[in-house]
Amino acid sequence: FLFAFWHYKYTLYYFFKERAQKKYEVSLTNEMRIFDVLQKNKGLLYGVDVSHYQGNIDWDKPLKIQDSFPVSFVFVRATAGKNLKDRKFDDFWKALEKRKITRGAYHYYRPNENSLQQAQNFIKTVTLKKGDMPPVLDIENVPSTQSLDSLKLGLRRWLNAVENHYGVKPIIYSGDDFYSRHLYESFPEYKVWIANYNFFVERAERDWHFWQFTDKASIPGCKEPVDANIFNGDSLNFFELLK
Repeated sequence: FLFAFWHYKYTLYYFFKERAQKKYEVSLTNEMRIFDVLQKNKGLLYGVDVSHYQGNIDWDKPLKIQDSFPVSFVFVRATAGKNLKDRKFDDFWKALEKRKITRGAYHYYRPNENSLQQAQNFIKTVTLKKGDMPPVLDIENVPSTQSLDSLKLGLRRWLNAVENHYGVKPIIYSGDDFYSRHLYESFPEYKVWIANYNFFVERAERDWHFWQFTDKASIPGCKEPVDANIFNGDSLNFFELLK
């Protein structure tokens, strides 16, 4: 018990501080992990990712995860499949530029839809400017109507089309297990953004450029939980990544 208390001393401090202020309701288990991970990765850069699922966000509020850890970057879902545009993308994208918050746009890939049509959907939706992060391809599912090799070919076509348009190599987002099983050996030249919510994982693996470690975090001005992320490098590494 004493060891656990000492191990999570910062987590418990921030947890009870927030509960005393009655800012939000989150389970103790999730709350402990969020604060513990953020505290143990001090010196790295923190970020969140959002979509229309978060509803309205007051971007004029101080942008801090759990009201305590400053946010350095925000990923926004732009598109999904060959014809869907996130209905909050324009609002979020413009608000982030206005507040001079480093932003990135991602595309949710639908394996059973045409890859080049999906790339064009992203391209016509997203205008990148100097200082923005590279485009992101979010792939999480295997196709139901084609082989895994066909999926990889489609992903390669999307990645090439988007890189040719923007002049920068995209980032691949996926779950840890999915990436390790299906993508790791086929796309070694791409930077990766990995989702791993394992309670016992406290730091990003060496080859994870971004680590999404929870979908239960909070930021001021947003009533819904957000995904929290850590950039696995210093400020110089992050600056070199920007378009």
